[in-house]
Amino acid sequence: MTTPPEPHAIAERELCCLVNGLAQQIADHVRERAAVLGLTAAQATALREMAGPMTMRELAERMSCEPSNATFVIDKLEKQGLVERRSHPTDRRARHLVLTPAGSASRERLLELLAQGSPLAGLDPEQRRALRSLLEQAITRSWPAPAKATT
Repeated sequence: MTTPPEPHAIAERELCCLVNGLAQQIADHVRERAAVLGLTAAQATALREMAGPMTMRELAERMSCEPSNATFVIDKLEKQGLVERRSHPTDRRARHLVLTPAGSASRERLLELLAQGSPLAGLDPEQRRALRSLLEQAITRSWPAPAKATT
């Protein structure tokens, strides 16, 4: 005879399914909107995150990826004339990524497209603030280390 799952485990699984479903809807939305501009989802994410000059490491952090992956994306955007690498103003070892005028225009258009039909569009500002707060709490919460099994 198997033991039925605890209500907490069921609630946890259901919540994880909802978060994963929302993440998939957002990813699909970004991919669809990026395609309108002839971009990949990763390129769109890079453009969305480039609100100002930044290093590759900063961009990679914002994109939640490794710097080598961000470099690959930026190489493609640079070939399209949307991004330039410039000397960093205070660190001669680093390069600053800067949007070109065409890149700024593409970013603005992308932001407009992303706002249209967003999976979060049905939430009012207060609901968005509440969701943001709850997600931040879930992400930054310090979980205790799992207990070690004793033998």
